[in-house]
Formats: sequence, structure tokens, C-alpha cells
Amino acid sequence: MSDTIKQVVMPKWGLSMKEGKITKWLVSEGATVSVGDELTEVETEKIASAVEATDAGVVRRILGEVDTIYPVKTLLAIIADASVPDSEIDAFLASYVPPAVEEDEEVVDIYSTVTLPVGEIRYAKYGSGDKTLIFIHGFGGDCDNWLFNTSGLADQFSIYALDLPGHGRSVKGFNDASLSGMADVILSFMDALSIDSANLIGHSMGGAISMKTAIKAPKRVKSVTAFGTAGLGADINIDYINGFIGSDSRREIKPFLEELFFDAGLVSRQMIDDILKYKRLDHVPESLRELADTVFKGGKQSENLIDAFKATGIPMTAIHGADDKIIPAAHSEAAKSFAKVEILAGTGHMAQMEKSKEANALIAAQAK
Repeated sequence: MSDTIKQVVMPKWGLSMKEGKITKWLVSEGATVSVGDELTEVETEKIASAVEATDAGVVRRILGEVDTIYPVKTLLAIIADASVPDSEIDAFLASYVPPAVEEDEEVVDIYSTVTLPVGEIRYAKYGSGDKTLIFIHGFGGDCDNWLFNTSGLADQFSIYALDLPGHGRSVKGFNDASLSGMADVILSFMDALSIDSANLIGHSMGGAISMKTAIKAPKRVKSVTAFGTAGLGADINIDYINGFIGSDSRREIKPFLEELFFDAGLVSRQMIDDILKYKRLDHVPESLRELADTVFKGGKQSENLIDAFKATGIPMTAIHGADDKIIPAAHSEAAKSFAKVEILAGTGHMAQMEKSKEANALIAAQAK
């Protein structure tokens, strides 16, 4: 194959992803693209996102059809220099053989459970690097909120992503429904898995839990990377919190989920259905309400952690979407005296998903 012919394939976001559906092409044949340009929108069972160009050139062929499901690694398009003749591209396509799926990729079980004082906790494990990352999701989330990050960093680090109590497939009760109680869960999780110390990566409430863990046990936290983090100010979109808890149909919950993203189109039907399935589990609404009434008491964040975390001297990177509708980006700006702060334009509350490439680079830089 000429090295000027570049393939665009169905990506593999997360070790468990097997297929994706093309929902929209964002370019046409003949378009000139640069590295990082969005080419097509793909929906998986977990999330919808855009496939970006990894090579510059001209889109010479579009092979993937809209509303069609393709296995990972399926050839979706061809990018090549304008000087490459059509005959060379035709010859490449005629001889193209899709890469085989490796045996260890056919069935991937990344999920495990561990019993802690609070109860059973589900977690996912990726990679085997020397340095350890622990990913902590936000209010109403689960460990799969980090799929774009865990899969992108698994070749460099040992990674754990857990479902907090009251979330995902973990126990639906709390010993202590507070940031302090959740920090105790993180520390007991580390104890149970013999993790002496780790770099903590948190989103929203998970960022505050990361900071609280560092405050309680500074020798066990090497660094904190926080996305759209709580714990740096009083403001919280309590209407979103209450709406998320109270919604029990697609029609009700969709507008609240759309507030999480700069691009509301990233909220897929599958995402909505997965969240509703979780919210209909026994004790979930009660658990979420108990947690919200403690962490966001009176419609405000109950704790400002700036002074206590700053005193630990632990390195921190705070990343915030400039268009975050849940927690204002100004909160992360307030951390500039002790943290590296990155404000991402055209990004909402889910910066780790919406700007995963930038997010992964920032996580890796902080953890190294």
C-alpha cells in the first residue's frame, strides 16, 4: 500500500467496544481535511462522539453508510493526497483485507467487584503501567464516563475506574453521604487492592472527592487532575441535579442530559436508556437524593476545599469547559494560585468526553 493512502476505520473506544453506528458524515468526498478535523459521528452503546482525522489530505472515498453498524476496525473512508491517482486507490480497495480481531480482543471482561466496608463496589481495570491512575466519576455517573480516557491511556498506566456507592452497579447505600465519606471509600478501595498511592482523576463531584481524599491522606495521593470540578466554589446548577433525580422518562431526562454537553447531539438514545435503566434500580432515587441533600445542601456546594487542598502541596491540574452549564468555569480559575488551569473553549461539563484527546494529554502530563 502506498504510504500516501490513509485509512479511517471504526474506532475502538474502550476495551469492551465491539461495534459502532455511523449517524452522520461531517465531510464529503473531495474535502480537504487536517489532523484533528471531525469526519463522522459514531454512536456506540455507551456514547456518541466524532471520529477525528489522524492524517491530513483529501477525503477520496467514503465507504461507511449512515445508520449502519460496523465492527471496530472496519474501513470507513480513505484519505490521500490529491496527487494519488484514482487507479491506485481502486487497487488498494480491491486488495484490502480487514485486520483480524485479536483473540484477546474478542471477549474482554474489564469489570470486577470488591467488597468494602460500605458494600460491594464495581470497578474496571485497564493497563499495567508503573504509575497508577484512579478515575472518579461525578454525580449520577459511573466508571464508563471515562471510556475515552481509560482506553487512551491504558498503554501508559495502570488504571482503575470505579462506580461510587449509589451509582452504576455498586451498592446503593452509604456509610456517610458526604465528600468525606466518599473519600473514605476511595481510601478503602486503595487498601483493598493494595494501592499504596495513586494519581486521582475526578469529574465534577469526583474532582471534589479527589481533593478531599488528598486532604485526608496526602501521602497516598501523588496528584489530582479534575474536570469541571466541584469543591472550588458555592455555585451548582441545582435545577440540573433535581431534574436528573426526578426524571423517569426519555422526554423528561433528555433536556437535562443535554445541559452536560456543548454539543447536545452527543446525548444518544442509548445513553438516555442506560441512565434510565440505572435510575430505575431499587433505592437509586433515594440514594441520589440523600447524596445531593448533603453535598449540595440548600442548592449550594457544601464545602470549599481550596485552602485545605492548597495546604497539602499536592500537584493539581484543573480542566474546565468554558461553556459548562453545571459548574462555572470561574471556579477552576480560582485555583490558579496552586494549580495548573486549562479552560477549553467550545466545551461543556463533560470535557473528558468532548475533548478527550486534550484531556488525555493533560492527565498524562500531570501523572508523569
